[in-house]
Amino acid sequence: MRHAAALASTPFTKYQKFIIALLVFLQFTIILDFMILSPLGAILMPALDVTTAQFGAVVSGYAISAALSGFLTAGFADKYDRKKLLLFFYGGFVLGTLFCGLAPNFELLLAARIVTGLFGGVIGSIVFAILTDLFPLQQRGRVMGFLQTAFAASQVLGLPAGLYFSTLWGWHAPFLMIVLVSLFAGFFILYYMKPITGHLALQTDKKAYQHLLHTLIVPRYLLAFTATAFLSIGGYMMMPFASAFTVNNLGIAQEKLPIIYLITGVASIFIGPLVGKASDRFGKYPMFIFGSLLSMVMVIYYSHLGVSSLTTVIIVNTAMFVGIFSRMIPSQALMSAIPSAANRGAFMSVGASMQQLAGGVGSLIAGAIVVQESKSAPIQHFEVIGYVMCGLTLTTLFMMYFINRSIQESPSV
Repeated sequence: MRHAAALASTPFTKYQKFIIALLVFLQFTIILDFMILSPLGAILMPALDVTTAQFGAVVSGYAISAALSGFLTAGFADKYDRKKLLLFFYGGFVLGTLFCGLAPNFELLLAARIVTGLFGGVIGSIVFAILTDLFPLQQRGRVMGFLQTAFAASQVLGLPAGLYFSTLWGWHAPFLMIVLVSLFAGFFILYYMKPITGHLALQTDKKAYQHLLHTLIVPRYLLAFTATAFLSIGGYMMMPFASAFTVNNLGIAQEKLPIIYLITGVASIFIGPLVGKASDRFGKYPMFIFGSLLSMVMVIYYSHLGVSSLTTVIIVNTAMFVGIFSRMIPSQALMSAIPSAANRGAFMSVGASMQQLAGGVGSLIAGAIVVQESKSAPIQHFEVIGYVMCGLTLTTLFMMYFINRSIQESPSV
């Protein structure tokens, strides 16, 4: 216990700090690329004359293609230098995002999102594998907390800027902005990140399909994959229609959306690292319990809101982010302790695939649940999504209990 506590408070080295900062910046571009669709929904749907179901298909197209890509690459994920793997998929992600920025209609935008998902959906698993390679379990709460600042930065910087540019030059502009920003991250990865090859000496499976198969048949891995899927469905169900719900149901003017994202994003910058430190100090699973309970309360309250003041909406959104981060950060730290070093990449890739696949299914379900009779009409049945999310949250609480117990009995760091 003393050794664990000492590691939890050990300062990061300069190179570790650089890696954290670089990967946070990289994750900022990945998360922003996905999240930008949510606030653009109120602009994009009327601009392309698409229905809520079609918009849900655009979101799920990314997720489902990312899931497919993760399964296809899982067998190779531990066969190469993680730096080279990261550069390959990040390059494909940048090209896919460029195609999104050039798409003139719904069909080509959907195709571009599929291409982006094929590459971008794998990057998160590579990032987590790198962080797991470079940081011991006792430090991973803090690391995951800092990594979530990428989410906050996308709220503070990316989404308001994206909405502003889309107002000036149309919905294509934010995607082109992401391409320009991504080039900087790619440069630093190429020239300043050291090769990550320690896992290569541990490989025993000569063929990729054998490596994937051996990853899929481990019982506690299967439980982790299932929990990952359930954790993902809820978030993907609510996110695509959040901006339309805010404008059409809560009565917030569209031009005030950047204010909401800005303030909640600033709050999230502080929330992430604090939750990470608390996870390392008080335990990952206790923090997950806290986050789950808070999330359920706030989701039910939010999904039943009617016309509200801007202040109310900001407070509710901020409280929801506290709950979300208090689930995401400790669950990611716990999941990182499950795989052995030899198949970390494969485990992360399959986990990312399950996350994306479940998210795609969640988006399609949400698109089928909610109804909007006209472009300016309120979103109907949004509260049903809240009930579904609470049911999923209770299920993951049960699953994470057994995952946490398994890690305590036979930790793999």
